[in-house]
Amino acid sequence: MFARSLNKIFNQNPQKLTVYQLGNPALREVAKPIDDVHDREIQQLIDQMLVTLKDSNGVGLAAPQVGRSLQLVIVASHPNQRYPHAPQMEPTAMINPKIISRSGETEKGWEGCLSVPMIRGLVSRDRQIEVEYTDRHGDLKVTRLTDFVARIFQHEYDHLEGKVFLDRVENTLDLATEEEYQKLWQ
Repeated sequence: MFARSLNKIFNQNPQKLTVYQLGNPALREVAKPIDDVHDREIQQLIDQMLVTLKDSNGVGLAAPQVGRSLQLVIVASHPNQRYPHAPQMEPTAMINPKIISRSGETEKGWEGCLSVPMIRGLVSRDRQIEVEYTDRHGDLKVTRLTDFVARIFQHEYDHLEGKVFLDRVENTLDLATEEEYQKLWQ
């Protein structure tokens, strides 16, 4: 599904973007709202982020990770090498997203990040959230996200607030290298 939905985009040859790494000050900025979702540059950025995400085997990406301090995230859960048990969903661009309710029921789970390569950490997140966002066509959406997809969204939403998942790790014992994490789950 992920690949099929990108066929049209790939035919337009969008450029893959560089993912900024931990330490780059752009990752610590609070992102600005997007005024015009129909702006050609915003639409191009969405396409470039989709290509970057697919090429990186990621399940989510926020605009600050590619050096754009804008309130835009892509959530694209799908099984891949980094997340073999991820549920399948259509890649979704979420513009000016907000969390409008939280379940209050939290769960710790392992997270990684394209901006923090080779490290995983256990992070507590709400298991269910309700979010509001504008889609790439300008339509206002409200949706309920659960479990892994809710985790992806909350992780990407943190990037819009200038945070990375390491800021939420409660104890350094909850960190592992990617190699050791993979051994745990084989």
